[in-house]
Amino acid sequence: MDYAIIRLGGKQYRVHEGERLVVDRVKADEGKSFQPDVLLGDATVTATVVAHERGPKIRIGKLKRRTGYRRQTGFRAATSRIEISLGGARKTAPAAPKREPAPVEQPAADDHVKGMPSGYEEMTVAQISDGAKTWNRPMLEAALEYERAHAARKGAVAALESALRAKEEGS
Repeated sequence: MDYAIIRLGGKQYRVHEGERLVVDRVKADEGKSFQPDVLLGDATVTATVVAHERGPKIRIGKLKRRTGYRRQTGFRAATSRIEISLGGARKTAPAAPKREPAPVEQPAADDHVKGMPSGYEEMTVAQISDGAKTWNRPMLEAALEYERAHAARKGAVAALESALRAKEEGS
């Protein structure tokens, strides 16, 4: 990772090696270095204070109409210019080796369970709930087998199981 995210003065900054930032005033003197909190990144971040400056002047005007009351004030924020250097990796516990996620098997077109209603793979849970009331027992069992093996949609499984129970009670 060639960048890090640090927290400095209650704000977060994404920083790169050699980058110069203007931040709220820090307590370190000019030329001194400090280490800000690193939120993201496995590098040690060192910030060197290049200069203490003041931000641009912000003008604040007050007036009350029809009375002649007018006041002007200004404000300049105290800022520091810092330079960032990213060190090597932090001394932490060794990271576990990354494993690739197991590929998710998608049901193929020829992976059709025998006896299932036609076009079942593309049906939504609502369509399955409506259609399950008219399907016969082998169709319901095949659809339930397909759901448990492939899609595992809770709503569809519940609809199919309730339709099977209704068929058993009606038989």
